[in-house]
Amino acid sequence: MSRNRDYHHYFQKASYYDLLAQYYKYSNPNYHIAYYQKHLQYMNMALQTRQNHQSQSGAGKVRFVHASIDALNVDIYIDGVRILQDFSYKEASNYLSLPAGRHQVDIYPANNMVSTVLSRKIDIASGKHYTLIPAGSVKNLKWLVLEDDPRVPRGEAKVRFIHLSPDAPAVDIAVKDRDVIFPNITFRKHTNYLALSPMTVDFEARISESSNVALPIPQVQIKPNKVYSILIVGSASGEPELEALIINN
Repeated sequence: MSRNRDYHHYFQKASYYDLLAQYYKYSNPNYHIAYYQKHLQYMNMALQTRQNHQSQSGAGKVRFVHASIDALNVDIYIDGVRILQDFSYKEASNYLSLPAGRHQVDIYPANNMVSTVLSRKIDIASGKHYTLIPAGSVKNLKWLVLEDDPRVPRGEAKVRFIHLSPDAPAVDIAVKDRDVIFPNITFRKHTNYLALSPMTVDFEARISESSNVALPIPQVQIKPNKVYSILIVGSASGEPELEALIINN
């Protein structure tokens, strides 16, 4: 069996024992513990195989951000194995290493595998970093797949903005009381990275081509050797409220 086949085999076994563990979670705690230990055993075997495979063929990294304003908590699976459980709105995961190649990503309601909320295949390139974001309302939920660039000159930083509010108009990103730095950012679109020296800065999202501030983003602390993504999430007209979610590497 090749390393790649071993990897998928162990992941499938881990998924199988995870399902059994969840089935017995409340009815038989002893079975739940036993099957969960099996799940962990095969997950460790899969991870070890993946690390060995990565040394041969390379790997990329992927992280997730839950940005759907009306989707409840979700579970996220890669290649049939749950990698995030009870993942909630505005939550951002750490990066997960994946072997280069094509992978199946599925979102289910938390603890419910009856039907997917969203599915797609993703191509992972060796050495690349990606952020995957389910964005929009449940009725119009789509994946936003961003290629990240974690490289930054020593002592410097950089920032980008991502528009994820489904009912907010296009916005211009500006420094407070100063010029626009990124014009006309529409829903599910993002800016390029802006290189910055470390500082504390007041940003604002203005309704595009106007001076009306849709969202102030005050006191953003830009630290050295960091890469920031500032996500505009929420609803412009209802709940949850419009706000800026700041994540970094």
